[in-house]
Amino acid sequence: MDWQTPEDSFPTDFITDAQLRALMGRPPISGGWRDGDPVGDRQFLSIGEFTTETGGHLPHVRFAYETYGELNDRRDNAILVFHALTGDSHLVGPASAGHSTDGWWGEIVGPGRPLDTDRYCIIAPNVLGGCQGTTGPGSLDPTGREWGGRFPYLTVRDQVAATRSFADALGIDRFAAVIGGSMGGMHALEWGIAHQDRVERLAVIAAPPVTTADQIGLNLVQLEAIRSDPSYRGGNYYDSPDGVGPHHGLATARRLALLNYRSNTELDARFGRAWQSAVSPLGAGGRFAVESYLDFHGNKFTRRFDAGSYVTLVQAMNSHDVGRGRGGVRAALSTLDLPLLVLGIPSDRLFTLDGQDEIAQHSPGSLDGPLATRIDSPFGHDAFLIEFERVGTQLRRLLAA
Repeated sequence: MDWQTPEDSFPTDFITDAQLRALMGRPPISGGWRDGDPVGDRQFLSIGEFTTETGGHLPHVRFAYETYGELNDRRDNAILVFHALTGDSHLVGPASAGHSTDGWWGEIVGPGRPLDTDRYCIIAPNVLGGCQGTTGPGSLDPTGREWGGRFPYLTVRDQVAATRSFADALGIDRFAAVIGGSMGGMHALEWGIAHQDRVERLAVIAAPPVTTADQIGLNLVQLEAIRSDPSYRGGNYYDSPDGVGPHHGLATARRLALLNYRSNTELDARFGRAWQSAVSPLGAGGRFAVESYLDFHGNKFTRRFDAGSYVTLVQAMNSHDVGRGRGGVRAALSTLDLPLLVLGIPSDRLFTLDGQDEIAQHSPGSLDGPLATRIDSPFGHDAFLIEFERVGTQLRRLLAA
């Protein structure tokens, strides 16, 4: 769900939360991309109206997306990449006025890289409900007002159905591969089951077949951190009269999430019980380094993401269950008779390896049979966004299948 970018190059002098605010000022009401902001490398495509599984209605949906490489005349060389929770369509390229972070898979996508843009056209949309140009809670409704708390509840299936309409609008009937990690892995898996006739190969990375009670519980704490912030206002904070958004709640949700994105051993090795200042840990006025790290990233996150989108996307992740209405998880997975890379990380404490093994065990097309392919790394869940060489090797193997 997270990735190692320059923002993760945490200062060795452990800049404090107060220092960050002093340097950057108060966060904006929303850190999401808004109409009128620099476009950067985004392209936009409308898919018209959309109705959700639960009857919610959006009269107009726009996708923001980025492409890398050229679509061939047969339109059969496209690869669809789904992003993680706090990701977006910016796979490659530096941070800029239009993009608050560097591309999150720049070592994977490009000429001669595992997702080779000399051969393939890589297409990365910002998912429905996101905050980087695709229709979400911060988007304007037909009256010109932000959707806010009126934005409809979404499921992963809703998001995949909207992406199918996006593919239709692009004129792509079948993808050479559909790939996703973390939340994006949920979308890739759902795509493979719901639209297997529209994909040749599938990669599900660090994602489960169903969101478990433990994961839903962890998500609840993050959601409540946001919803209990007085500035959240039931999601209707975009026109806040005091110019303050739910910064504290969103930053706290980010702190909680970061603890699950990295392994306990990596955090211990990286920070231990280091103190951030010369003040004795037995006295007042200082903090442990890991506290400063979490505060720094929590507050920086508020400058690039939107609280309403965070709530919408996390709730959608809670809905994830490939077996719903399909006779159960095993029955649904048994239909996946296509080359399938299931990639798991033993040190991942967010989406644990047993979930990936379950996908591999019951999917006839699994490249490694009943066990998921392992990426041994100390980085936990974030390893799929850090261990580029190992992940790239496996993606090359899938594309050769």
